Amino acid sequence: MAEEIAQMGASVDNLRAAVRRSGSKLPPLLTSQLRHLGDLMRDTVADISIRGCSTEQRVLLNAMICSYVPTPLQAYLGLPPAHHGEESAATFLFAEQLATLELTLADLLNQIRIGAVEELSTHGRFLADKFSAQDAALQLQQPVSERDPLRLEGQPWQH
Repeated sequence: MAEEIAQMGASVDNLRAAVRRSGSKLPPLLTSQLRHLGDLMRDTVADISIRGCSTEQRVLLNAMICSYVPTPLQAYLGLPPAHHGEESAATFLFAEQLATLELTLADLLNQIRIGAVEELSTHGRFLADKFSAQDAALQLQQPVSERDPLRLEGQPWQH
C-alpha cells in the first residue's frame, strides 16, 4: 500500500506540473481550479499515508488523480485555441466538471478524516468496555485502621 500511495503522490506532482506547463492555454479560472484540486489531492494522499483509508476510497482517489482530472485536461488542451477562451462552452463545461470533482474530493477527504476519528473512538470504547470490569478490582482499598479519624467521609457512623 505504501508503494501505491507513493505512486499517487508522484501522479499528483505530474498533474500539477502539467497544469504549470499549460501556461496561457488555460484560462485563469481553470488554472485556479486545477491548482486547488492539486492541493486537495496532495492533502488527501498525505492523509491516507498517515490515517489509512478503505480500498474504495483509495480506488476513487487514484481514479481522480490518474484519470478524472488528467483525461479531460488533455482533451481540453487538445481543442483548437479558439475554444480556450474564458467564455467558451468548452471552458464552462470543464469548469463544471472540475467543480464536481472538487466537491467529491473534499467529501472524500472529510470521510477519510472522520473515518480515522470514528476508528479511534471505536477503539477507545472497546478498551473502556474491556477494562471497565477490571477497574473495581484494580482500585486499592484503604484499610480501616489507616483511615484518618478527622475525615468523616466514607466512615460508618457510630452512635
